[in-house]
Amino acid sequence: MKKDEMNTRRKHIVIIGGGFGGIATAKALENANVDITIIDRLNHHLFQPLLYQVATAELSPGDIAAPIRAIINKNPKAKVILAEVKKIDPKNKSVHLQNGTSITFDQLVMATGAQYNYFGHEEWAEYAPGMKSVSDALKVREQLLMSMEEAEQLQDHNKRKSLLTYVIIGGGPTGVEMAGAIAETAGNGSKHGYKTIKPEDAKIYLIEAGPRILNAFPESLGEKARKTLKKMGVKVLLNTPVTNIEKNKVHLKVGSIETPNIIWAAGIKASSLLDSLKVKQDRTGRVFVSPDLSIPEYPDIFIIGDSAHSKGKDGKPLPALAPVATQQGKFVGNLLAQGGKRQKTAKFNYIDKGTMATIGRAKAVADIKGLKFSGFFAWFLWSFIHVLSLIGFRNRTRVFVEWIWNYFTYKRGVRLITDRSKCNSCTTYEKPHNELLKMQV
Repeated sequence: MKKDEMNTRRKHIVIIGGGFGGIATAKALENANVDITIIDRLNHHLFQPLLYQVATAELSPGDIAAPIRAIINKNPKAKVILAEVKKIDPKNKSVHLQNGTSITFDQLVMATGAQYNYFGHEEWAEYAPGMKSVSDALKVREQLLMSMEEAEQLQDHNKRKSLLTYVIIGGGPTGVEMAGAIAETAGNGSKHGYKTIKPEDAKIYLIEAGPRILNAFPESLGEKARKTLKKMGVKVLLNTPVTNIEKNKVHLKVGSIETPNIIWAAGIKASSLLDSLKVKQDRTGRVFVSPDLSIPEYPDIFIIGDSAHSKGKDGKPLPALAPVATQQGKFVGNLLAQGGKRQKTAKFNYIDKGTMATIGRAKAVADIKGLKFSGFFAWFLWSFIHVLSLIGFRNRTRVFVEWIWNYFTYKRGVRLITDRSKCNSCTTYEKPHNELLKMQV
């Protein structure tokens, strides 16, 4: 290639991942004279903080997701490729896809997100699904609703007890929010049309291996959340590590719980795609990055979001949260938009705007710049910020209206069972319909 052609050719920036970090990077590059390619194995951006509400039948998947193409459609220099990345060749600056093709880049931004960490027990995933995608949430929703449908038809107390028992493993924000949402759903069966299910029939366990829940929050808010969950009927088991999970059974350090309703929310690890870079990673697989979020060995490759081991002002690794990924994406996008004027001394500084977790209807905890809130006001702040954070006027409006409806009616309108063949329950669910009728007679 001739020198003048090299000077006129636009740089090609590849972004892997259409999550918070990837979308923020692309938006920051909208006015830059560069070509952008976003690669994702899914065609939509997902607002993961509200995924648990899809699992508990409060929202539809379409309320918290938006097509990636629609989000970046205004930029004629950006395109989207629906594909799964197999590996990265950092030396030759190429991305290899599962379909056999490869894409070269001038700069690469990896916003590959994270997956649930089963701490060496990957076989547990079959019986205790996590929630990182719409399909995960729908799988959990099918299981929870089908358990209630089965329990509605049974007279045998022991069988009903197992079906109306729910175990959430992990006391972080996802686990706490999930436990509270299940308590409101299963504990109000009569409001959802289940005539024989009483509030006291539902047994909900939130299991945490550590000494307290919401470990990233001030201890006082964690204790407030524990007491609130207790009032809602959730049994919080602290200092209780899980030793094994099998079909319809969770084994604890002391004792076990029988139920088909097991949900994993106990930890995450970085995408295995990062291993192909062959650079230094921490114990959860995150890549150690420079102050400007690039890899020391490869200054044209940037790692952001859940994939990056980046330290905050306190010297501790930044948490795997959406605000972190969003701010890092915007920072890297602005950095790359400078082109040849890129500053070598650039440093990312995370601005912590606070942490929040909802526990249920008009119940939440929030820590905003040292100010601690709980109850209705914290819930209102949480709701307001989450609605504004959604992408698209349509999604914001639909979620706002749905939440108002749920607040005043206590009803969840997305209680749909669409794929009965994939439920994990081992009781009447697997029996033919005529066999179920004989058993009830």
